[in-house]
Parts: sequence; structure tokens; C-alpha cells
Amino acid sequence: MLTVVGLGPGAPGAVPLEVLEFLRSGRRIILRTTEHPVVPWLLEQGVIAESLDHLYEKASTFEEVYARMAEFVLREAAREDVIFAVPGHPLVAEEAVHRILAAGIPVRLVPAMSFVEAICAALRLDPLRGLFVLDALQLDKQQPHLAAGNIVAQVYNRLVAGETKLTLMQHYPDDHPVTVVRAAGVPGEERVVEVPLYGLDRVDWFDHLTSLYLPPLAEVTTGRYCLDPLVNVVTVLRGERGCPWDREQTHATLARYILEEAFETVEAIEQGKMYNLCEELGDLLLQIVLHAQLASERGFFDIREVIRKITAKMIHRHPHVFGEAEVRSSREVRLNWDRIKRAEKPEAGYLAGISKALPALLRAEKVQARAARVGFDWPDYRGPLAKVAEELKELERAVEGGGPERAREEIGDLLFAVVNLARLLGVNAERACAESTERFVRRFAYLEQRAAAEGRPLEELSLEEMDRLWEEAKRRENRG
Repeated sequence: MLTVVGLGPGAPGAVPLEVLEFLRSGRRIILRTTEHPVVPWLLEQGVIAESLDHLYEKASTFEEVYARMAEFVLREAAREDVIFAVPGHPLVAEEAVHRILAAGIPVRLVPAMSFVEAICAALRLDPLRGLFVLDALQLDKQQPHLAAGNIVAQVYNRLVAGETKLTLMQHYPDDHPVTVVRAAGVPGEERVVEVPLYGLDRVDWFDHLTSLYLPPLAEVTTGRYCLDPLVNVVTVLRGERGCPWDREQTHATLARYILEEAFETVEAIEQGKMYNLCEELGDLLLQIVLHAQLASERGFFDIREVIRKITAKMIHRHPHVFGEAEVRSSREVRLNWDRIKRAEKPEAGYLAGISKALPALLRAEKVQARAARVGFDWPDYRGPLAKVAEELKELERAVEGGGPERAREEIGDLLFAVVNLARLLGVNAERACAESTERFVRRFAYLEQRAAAEGRPLEELSLEEMDRLWEEAKRRENRG
């Protein structure tokens, strides 16, 4: 019969009575390690045991050590009754025990208090308020939950502490408080100190009894860092064994996809199909994460920094929500926003920051709207309506004798004037143009269908026949 017992976190008083009875039963006792504060006391009580400490010196990895321990214990338990005693609770951070259980033989487990309960007592923590336990040696696979407290175990030396610090700094601010706890619950040996995350590896008393506690990140209000799964997928895709296409991409090659996904997102919004919008927002988010990953690989910034900066910007530019400022209308909000932006970049002009990569009509509308905020605007639509007529006449003169360059300039002025008119009429010029284009596409498709029904190629129709079918398509739309 194989019995696995826990020895508790290290204080003699925390060893359960049932465990003591097993240890005093005269059966063969195998200790995973003697490097535990309660072991000297047990030996003083006359408990006779052997340890597996020698296996740590014969293996190159912890996985190999635990595999050899499990093999040894299982082999000996097949010959006689054996008690396998491990620090803390048998199921908490005890890989050798899990390997033994995986063998499928009958095993009796006798629990004891783990280091988790001892840390909760030392730091006065209520685990029901949110507490997650992580392995410092598995942080490449495990993610901290920022809205809850996190205990990080097995920080057994300064090297592990340094690696742990670098990993945690990808999730927490550099100065986030970290409580270092050694030998929690062991009288005379317990040590507790709080340090900023960036100074974690400056503590010089890490050992096998040391763990960390990170309190919840106060700024997080929506639960765990929900971008982690997507960030991890992108990291794998960009890794050595990832996707060849993803690994070849650069900021420049990906730029077109940001535009494409943004336009597809707008189309989903206009169609009013929420399932499409959800999918398109995901595609757009993927592009953002990809660019952040590229920047992270070159040491510039990562997705956490992107989120931190935009969060700080939104708080800073909404003092009427997060501060003491007061506003009475949306117009005052926009004016206040512009004042804050100018204060952030005083050297920039009033129209600076409106991207040249925007579609021309959309950029024209943004430029006009920005100028209008300081009063440079028509009082109503009549002014730009007259301007459209004026620009149209100038275009006519340019076409008659000004040459192609002059015509291009006047067409630009005409379009700019039309955008201004649309803005003052409350019409989105970009959307209006897109809708007109879509109507043209539908009506032209009708021409194709009618020509095909008559068995004639579209190019064989005369212009008069096309005009007739075009008007027919318009009438059908109006009836619909």
C-alpha cells in the first residue's frame, strides 16, 4: 500500500495528527527532501526516514528528477507498504506525486496545510476575494490575473527572481508592489518584505521556501487581461516554429490590411449585422496585435504599452469625467479636447494630426470641422451651396481652355466645396458617395442581367438601349 502524506508548510504545529500517526506507524518512510523546516523536528521525535535528495544531483532537469522519484517510489511500493512524505499539501506543487497518481495504482492521500494557506495567514488574505497561484517556472504558459491577487511559488533563487520579474513586467507597471514571503508560518524563520516589481531581484534571501504575492492591479476593472490568448497566438505565429507568412511580415507589408479591415468593419456597421461586426472587429484587432508584436520583437513597445498609453490619454482628455472640469455640451467637449491636444503638442498647428492617409472626402470633412470649431465656417448651408455653383463655373472655364492640370485643381475645389455643403446639411459625404457608387453598381448589374436575358453581350447594346435599361432600373428601385 502506498500512502502519500503532506508535512505542512514547515511549522511542527502545522503537521496534522493523522500524518504524525502514519509517520510513527513503523512503515517505511521516504521523504522527497530533507530541505524542509519540519524534518529536523520529526527526526528528533524518533521518526526514521530516508530521502530522495540524492536524485537532484543525478538529473539535469526538474522533470527528470520528478520522473525518477515517481519511478523509485512506485517500485518500492510494489514490494512493501511505503509512506511518501512531501512538503506542504501532497497535491500542491508536487509534480512527483502527480506522476505517481497517473500510474493508476491505489494511493491513499493524507492532506496537510500548503504554503498557500500559510501565505494567506501571514498576509491576511481572503482567497474568496480572488486569488490565483502560479509557478515561477511555468510563467511562459501561465498568465497572472490582473484583477485578482496572484501568488507566484518556487522563486527559489535570485536568478529565477530576475526571470520572474522580467515576465511580470510585461503585465504589471514596473513599480507595482510585490510582497516577498519566505517560510510563511514557520516560527522564527518567516520573513516578509514588500518591494517594487523592478527591485524584486535585489532581495538576497530567496530559497526553496520563498513565494511572491502581487495584489490586484487597481486600474483593471474588467477582469483578466483578455488580450493574452490572442497575443500568445500571434507570438507563436511569429516564432521560430510559426507560420512562414506571418514571420515575413513587416509594418509596411501589413499597413494595407489595417485599411482593408477598417473598411470592412465600417461596412458591417452600415449593414447593421452584429455577427459580421463582431468578426470584423476581431480581424481589425488582430492587425493591431500584429503591429504591437512586431514592435515588441524590436524592443520598442508591446500591446500592454499600447493599452496603457491609450487608457492614460482617454483619462487625460476627459477631465469632465475623470477630473473636476465641467462641460455643458458636446461642442464644449470637442473644444476642450482640442485645447488639451494643443497643450500636449504646442508646436503643432491647429489642423495637425489629421492623417493624410484618410480617404480624401473624409479628410476634407475633418479639416473643415476642425476649422469650424474656432469659428472659421459658414453660418449655414447657403454659403457652401453658392460656393459649389461658383466652383462648377470655374471648372467649366478650366475645361474649355485651362488644360488638364487646371481642370484637376478645379475638380478638387469643387469636391471640397461639396463636402462642405454636405457637412452643413448633416450629410456624411464619404458615406453619401459610397451609397451612390453602390447604387451605380446595382443598376449596372441590372443592365448585365437584362442583356444576358436577351442573349446579347453587354458591349453590343447601344448607348440609347443602355440608357433605357438604366431608367428602368431606377424605376424598379423607386417602386421597391
